[in-house]
Amino acid sequence: MPLHWTIDSRERLVFAVADGDVTRAEVENYLQVLEGANAMSYRKLFDASAGDTSMSPEDLLAIGVRIREGHARGGPLGPLALVLPADKTELVSRVLGILAAADRPMRVFDSLEPARRWIDGLAK
Repeated sequence: MPLHWTIDSRERLVFAVADGDVTRAEVENYLQVLEGANAMSYRKLFDASAGDTSMSPEDLLAIGVRIREGHARGGPLGPLALVLPADKTELVSRVLGILAAADRPMRVFDSLEPARRWIDGLAK
């Protein structure tokens, strides 16, 4: 599976890694699991540096709509550190815009260690 994650309720941290071709269904499953685990308020570190996707623009837009609907439901959203290679930023720019619209700290990084330091610095 190209997308896997760990939800640490003690640390209130979700660490997700994309490794390979991530599909729309996998992202939707990830979001459903976070909602079901009441982990939307947790800090999130999403490492997509080794990930890729063959999702269409329509798939990416549908994921963005799902994320926006989650924002509209309310409740606090935890900080997000997203690790992306520079060549993938444009591909996910619409989704990044939707993520950035949420009332929460968010930063995009090009490597894992600075992202980890930043998200760890936000631990409560």
